[in-house]
Amino acid sequence: MSIRGESEQQIPPHNRLVLLDLNMPKMGGIEFLQELRSDPALKATSVIVLTTSDEGKDKVEAYKLNVAGYIIKPVTFDKFMDTIAVIDEYWQLSQLPTIYPNP
Repeated sequence: MSIRGESEQQIPPHNRLVLLDLNMPKMGGIEFLQELRSDPALKATSVIVLTTSDEGKDKVEAYKLNVAGYIIKPVTFDKFMDTIAVIDEYWQLSQLPTIYPNP
């Protein structure tokens, strides 16, 4: 599956949500956000940062790059699942009406 639509299974442009960890091995999360926001076809993609980084500079940079939220990953699995449930509820409540035709 490809966010850019380079495979047969494209993520619909009106229903994209990226859960982004800033601490990735090859490309940092801030660098990923910069790439995403510089692409006209992807710049409106919703992003929620879900990371272990509690650094103020990371939060500031992420919000400068228009993230929908910044959440510190909980340590326990149960709390992590609670966090994912809250993100799902937020996503369901904040969805804009679909303005794109059905494929």
